[in-house]
Amino acid sequence: MRLYASRPDRRLVQLLADAGLLAWAVLWVLVARVVHGAVLVLAGPGRAVEDLGSSVADSMGSAASAAEDVPVVGDELSAPFEALGEAGSSVSGAGQSAQDAVATLAVVLAVVLVVLPVGWLLARWLPWRLRWVREASVVSRMSGRPADLELLAARAVATAPLPRLAALPPGTGAAWRAGDPAAVRALAALEAGRLGLRLPAPDAAGAGARGSGATAPPISG
Repeated sequence: MRLYASRPDRRLVQLLADAGLLAWAVLWVLVARVVHGAVLVLAGPGRAVEDLGSSVADSMGSAASAAEDVPVVGDELSAPFEALGEAGSSVSGAGQSAQDAVATLAVVLAVVLVVLPVGWLLARWLPWRLRWVREASVVSRMSGRPADLELLAARAVATAPLPRLAALPPGTGAAWRAGDPAAVRALAALEAGRLGLRLPAPDAAGAGARGSGATAPPISG
C-alpha cells in the first residue's frame, strides 16, 4: 500500500495536507482546553455556596448538640438549630449541583469544539486520501507487471486530459494501437503520472514478470 506519491511536488502537497489536518486538530484541542478552563471558572460561586452551606450545617449541628444537653428543654432548644442545619445541607447540595452543571457544560463545549471543526475537515480529507491510496496501490501493482501496462495505457487514452495527450510524441496513438511497447509505456506513464507516480525501469518490470509468483516491484520514486 502506497501512502505518498513518487513525484516530489505531489508528495509535498500530500505531506502538507496531512500536516495541515494534524495542525488543525491540535489547534482545536488547544482551543477546547482553554474554553474548558474558562467555563470551569463559573463553578466558583457554586463552590462558595457549597462551602457556606457546609459551614452553616456544621455550626448548627454543633449548636443543636449543645442545646440537647440542656436539662428538660434540650429537645425544644435543639429543634431550631437542627432545622437550620438541614437548610445549610440543602444549600450545600445546591452549590454542588451548580458545580456539576458547570463541569458538564465545560465538557460538552470542549467536545463540540473538537468534533465539529475536526470532523468537518476530516470528512473532506479522508475520502481524498483513501481514494488516492487505493488507486495508487493498484497502479503500483499493475505497473510492475508489463502485461498490465496495456490496461494503464488504455485508461490514459480514455481519461487523460487532451493537452497531456497532445504533448506526447506524434504518432503515439497509432503506435499504441499497433502494440508498440514504447507507446504503451508512454501512455501508461501518463496514467501513473496522474497520481504522481513513476513507472519502474523496464528491466525491473521485466524481472518481476519473469519471476514465478513473485510480488511485483513497487514503483520507483
